[in-house]
Formats: sequence, C-alpha cells, structure tokens
Amino acid sequence: MSENNLALEMRGVTKRFPGVLANDNISISVEKGKVLGLLGENGAGKTTLMNILYGLFRPDEGQIFIDGKEVMIDSPLEAIENGIGMVHQHFKLVDTLSVIENVILGMPSNKAVLDLEPAKEKLKKLCDEYELFVDPEEIVWKLPVGKQQWVEILKALYRDCKVLVLDEPTAVLTPSESDQLARAIGKITAQGKSVVFISHKLREVIEVTDKVTVIRDGKYIGTVDTKDANQVMLAEMMVGRPVTIERQPRPDMKGGKPVLVMENVNAYDERGVHALKNFNFTVHAGEIVGVAGVDGNGQRELAECISGLMKPESGTVTINGRPVTKVISDNSFLGFIPEDRHKTGLVLDFSVNENLIIKEYMNEPYAKKGVLQYPKIRKHAEDLIKNFNVKTPTGEVKAKTLSGGNQQKVVIARELSNEPHLVLAAHPTRGLDLGAVSNVHDVLLKERNRGAAVVFISGELQEIMALSDRIIVMFSGESMGSLDGETADQFVIGQMMLGQNKKDVKK
Repeated sequence: MSENNLALEMRGVTKRFPGVLANDNISISVEKGKVLGLLGENGAGKTTLMNILYGLFRPDEGQIFIDGKEVMIDSPLEAIENGIGMVHQHFKLVDTLSVIENVILGMPSNKAVLDLEPAKEKLKKLCDEYELFVDPEEIVWKLPVGKQQWVEILKALYRDCKVLVLDEPTAVLTPSESDQLARAIGKITAQGKSVVFISHKLREVIEVTDKVTVIRDGKYIGTVDTKDANQVMLAEMMVGRPVTIERQPRPDMKGGKPVLVMENVNAYDERGVHALKNFNFTVHAGEIVGVAGVDGNGQRELAECISGLMKPESGTVTINGRPVTKVISDNSFLGFIPEDRHKTGLVLDFSVNENLIIKEYMNEPYAKKGVLQYPKIRKHAEDLIKNFNVKTPTGEVKAKTLSGGNQQKVVIARELSNEPHLVLAAHPTRGLDLGAVSNVHDVLLKERNRGAAVVFISGELQEIMALSDRIIVMFSGESMGSLDGETADQFVIGQMMLGQNKKDVKK
C-alpha cells in the first residue's frame, strides 16, 4: 500500500506503566476515507494507544505519521493541530455550559468579547450535513446521553479533523442512534476523512468498518479485511478462544419468596418528566428478571428507586418486606452495580483497596474507634482481587489506572462480597469486551443459583434473552408485560419496546 494513501500510521509503539506493559511494539495504519475497527478485550491496550495518538500519553518507543509525515504529539492541542479528533468513552464535556460553549471551548480567539453567533451558524451547518441534530443553546447536562455523544463528535468535526477516533461510541446509544451514527460515519469518510472505530459490538464493527485490527494483552494480533471476517473469527482473535453469548442451562428454582416488591410507584426524572407511572414489579429469590427497552424509558429511574438514590413521588419499594430506605446501608440486603461506574460506582482517585471497603469503611474490622485498620483492609482487598480476578499490579494503585473491565470487576466484587438478597445490575456489561461480558454473566448466574433475586437492566436484547428467567419490557415508564425467558420471542419483545402491550402483539 502506498504511504500516500495512509491518513495515519503508528509504528512500533510501546508504552509502559509501573508493573504493566500496556502497548508492546504495536503498529496500525488507517487509509484515507476508510474506517479501521480496533478490537481487543478491556485492558488490551486500545485506549492507551489512542491516548498516545491524542497526546495524553507519550510513547516510550515508536513513531506516528500523519499523511506520511512523522509528527511528535505531546498534547491534545498538538493532536488537534495535526488533524486528530477523539471522542472518549467517558465524555469530556462541561455539563454546566451550553452545547456551543463546549464546542468552541479552548479554541483561540482574537476578539475581546465572545461572539457566539458565527459559531452557532457553523455548528448548525455541521448538524445538517451529518444529520447529528443538537440545539446549540441547550445546557449539556439537560441532554440525553446520545445527544451528548453528538456534541463530542461535532466538536471534533468543528475543528476540521482528518482522523476521528471513536472510543466505544455506541455503548450509550439506542439502536436507532447507532444507525444514525453509522450514517454519519459514512458521510465523514465520503469526504476523505478517516475513522478509527473502537467497539466491542462485533456486529456493528462488521457493518461499519473496512478493516479490523485486533490487539490482545498489549500485542498486535493481526489485521483483516472486514468483508472476509465474521463475528466468531473476530471474537476468537480478541479473546484467544471461542466466545459466544448464548443461553446456559440452569437449575429450576421457581417458587422463591418475593424479595423486591414495588407497588404503584410514580417517579419523575431530573427534568420533571414523569418517568415511572404506577409501576408494579416483583422479583423472587432465585430468579433473574431482565428489564428490556430502549434507553430513556424509565430504566434509570427504576434503578434509582430500587437502590434508594431516588425517592418516589408515591408508591412503595421494599426489600424482604422492609422499605428500601431502611436497608440500603446494609450490604447483605442490596448489591448495586450502577450503570456508570465512574460517576456512581467508584471514587477514581481512591485506591482499589479503598474502593473495595468504601461502603463499610467505618465498620469493624476495617475501622476501630474511627481509625482505619489498613492491614485488615489490604487482606480483604487481596482476597476479593483474587476471587474476582481483578487485573491490577497492586491494590494500592488508584482505581482510575485500571481498564474499564477491571474497574467493573472492582464494583462487582465490592457489591457481591456479602452475598446480598437482591442484586441490582444496571447495564453491567456496558463498554466491556466479550470475555468480560461472559464473566459478568457467569457472576450473575452464580448469584441467582445461590438464591439471590437479580434485576438485570440492559439495552442489549441478546444478553437479556440469554440470561433472564423472566423478562419485562419498559416503554414510557410503564411495563408492557412479562415474558418467560426460556420461550421469549425477539419479535414480540421488539414490538413491546415500541409500546405495544404483550397481549396486543400479533406475529
């Protein structure tokens, strides 16, 4: 391949952290006007490699070429000046600023007084061109998460990037939004720009990309033409063994006592929208109840009412017959795996050890008369790190240094260590690779089989059907009905997700 046809090339990139070889002599290339899929398990080194490209890390070894010319990138500003745009898995937006203020933030200006009107006009043209529509004057925190993703992409396009890196862009998108993103990517590449598409959703990778590069354990595994690839092949390259998400046999545990009971619950979201409407929900010991539905139909408020993070406007929520507000501080009642491990699951600047006892740090044996007992804390953490296979050089490192999959393992280890009666798992596999997804499923099945009641909220219909004993479908804050997990039909679920009650669906 002619170097003149390459928008980006990274040669022999190596990056070391204390105790970790994150990138080991990795080389990748992206052609002009093409989409390169970058695959690998959590912790494989994908994001580290892209953070090097974006100037957040400096490589210990290796070279970067843009349009055939070697460049040194020591900061995100230099990356932007070289035509690199990056949309991170966890957004870098200022929630309290408007869309347009976020888009132009950090850009140089010669004007003493900020004039937003020309910027708004340019942004509106980009919205029309790529069909990524947002209101320039809307405050970012008020936007649904999918719209925030559009803001990040538009921010990079506003700066006229030549290579756009999308790190897990569909992890927070609905199916229709994912289709919208795919159309936008097509428009971007049609202009000769290039895209690096990092995702764990193999179906989307095959649909969107031209080539796929796989890295595993920090090493380059190979690059294939997407037209010659399939999901089974890519999964095996990623994990090193065949991996599929399919329904597993399980013991029949019907007839368990009710653990979670919600009766006539009404709740409003932060924008004042009626998010749960006279909602009734019961989950028994020894069953996994999957909650399906397009994101934004009350799933977040459901999780927050169950976990005690939100007080319902009316109705009752009980765990083992006791009001949830009375038991949320007792880890033996509720284990809560939140949908956003960064915002509500971890304190990223605390160590792994500290995060593993953060809900009970004031209790014995971790504290005595207000003084933390660090030998006890370390021993507790060592046991959980081993039992849940958390990959970390030591429990003393900060949680933010771990890969997304290992951060999730820390949350799961903490929440399940006391064998709670109720396990609430909200999008526990979001942003995880196939191997990590399989591990999470195994953990939830193990909890179910020991007799816990499990609420499993997910936007991935395939895993809902693979894991659930019973499935409810949410639409506009209401339940459209309940289905048996063993015999559930994907078409019926899809129609219920669009607002049809189960009894009204005709195949």
